[in-house]
Amino acid sequence: MMKFLEYILERGAKVSVEAIPAPPKEPTNIQNCFEQVFEQEVDNTKGIYKLVKMSFDEEDWATWHFIQWFVKEQTEEETLALNLLDKIKIAGGVNASGEALYALDKDLQTRSDDAELAEDKTALNP
Repeated sequence: MMKFLEYILERGAKVSVEAIPAPPKEPTNIQNCFEQVFEQEVDNTKGIYKLVKMSFDEEDWATWHFIQWFVKEQTEEETLALNLLDKIKIAGGVNASGEALYALDKDLQTRSDDAELAEDKTALNP
């Protein structure tokens, strides 16, 4: 959010922060929690894409260029969230045992926070 606010101010515009909606309902189980995380990332991506389209339609190339960082960031965030959701499903989903959750937690401790994206792959770096 701060990147957006700073960009708007640097471009000479006025910032108005509206009320932030309440968070979604509490997750019903561990799988539902991961599903909500993924859904939130998809919603964030949709918001970013709306800004990309607006900047393109208005031929505001500086803003279009600025937003490309967020496009890539959301691709990474969706990939990470989807990978987490896949892992919890493999661990047993709503029926995951304490042992499976413990193993998943240990596995996640060793993982990078960065997602490997298909667009970053080459013939030399598959």
